[in-house]
Amino acid sequence: MDTKTSPLASLKDPSLLKTDGLIDGQWVAGSARFAVDDPATGLELAQVANLGAADAAAAIAAADRAWPAWRAKTAKERAAIMMKWFALLHQHADDLARIMTWRAS
Repeated sequence: MDTKTSPLASLKDPSLLKTDGLIDGQWVAGSARFAVDDPATGLELAQVANLGAADAAAAIAAADRAWPAWRAKTAKERAAIMMKWFALLHQHADDLARIMTWRAS
């Protein structure tokens, strides 16, 4: 995707727009991609990974492997991680809102 010509070019932090799937800590492009278009204008917003059943199974297996380490953390440790995530969401709220709701003016 060319972020200079994309309708999402106004993002303060273009790295927030992810078009691949995250599986086991790795970004996965998949074997094919599909367009996500603005339904009001038909403008293409992004080309995203078209992941399949094998990718879904890999993601489920990765989550299953990660579960014991998360379960072993104390409530205080988990809360600190969730608060850091909350702070990042808050810090990038404008861009995240733009990504989730972009429409042509």
